[in-house]
Amino acid sequence: MTRRRWIADTWSPESGHPTHTALTGEQAVHLARVLRAEPGQVFDVVANGFLHRAEVSAVSESEVRFTLLEELEADAALPIHLLLAVFKFDHFEWAIEKATELGIARITPILARRTEKHLAFAAEKRIARWRRIALEAAKQSRRTDVPEIAEPTSLAAALKAETAPQRILLSEAEQAVTLASALRGQHADADLALAIGPEGGWTAEEMALFTEHRWTHVTLGPRILRAETAAIAALAIATAQMQQATD
Repeated sequence: MTRRRWIADTWSPESGHPTHTALTGEQAVHLARVLRAEPGQVFDVVANGFLHRAEVSAVSESEVRFTLLEELEADAALPIHLLLAVFKFDHFEWAIEKATELGIARITPILARRTEKHLAFAAEKRIARWRRIALEAAKQSRRTDVPEIAEPTSLAAALKAETAPQRILLSEAEQAVTLASALRGQHADADLALAIGPEGGWTAEEMALFTEHRWTHVTLGPRILRAETAAIAALAIATAQMQQATD
């Protein structure tokens, strides 16, 4: 039987390999009240990026504490930074969930020119919800970490701050260069930034910004995909190419 996996809220020591950890808040309430955890039960717990076999040492309604028994082998997150233009929140949140399941390391919500104004205005208030979605998706997919969900930002600021050596833009205007060909030989340990536009696509000014910052324009094929579909398709292709290069 596969053990239930939890991602710790606190741990000690705070740096390096922890020896004790705890769940607090909603996770603790669920484990204590719903699953009726008791001292001595064993679970898999992720703390400070390390996966451990852990034994429950104390239970209350607000906190479940563990003693970490042994470190287990675990896969690292894919070094992919997804710059995802904000679009309809239900679709955007689905993309966050699935990107997390696929193993992405970081997502930055982009306030694009064609992001609807009411969505751009409300985006900052959704960050806590988006991070909870990522946390739950990380637990469901048995990840050892949770992807970083950055604060919403402008495209210009995001492009200026990007440091990944490989930077890929999905572009409806590009017809010849495919994502697979652009990523051929990309190693699984090499940082990759991937940008997905809003419904309606990037404006001409935004496309010029990408070119100025030396992003490679690619296509996923002849069909016009919804933003969330394009994001997941692109991540699946990128993952396959990176793994193939490693093999």
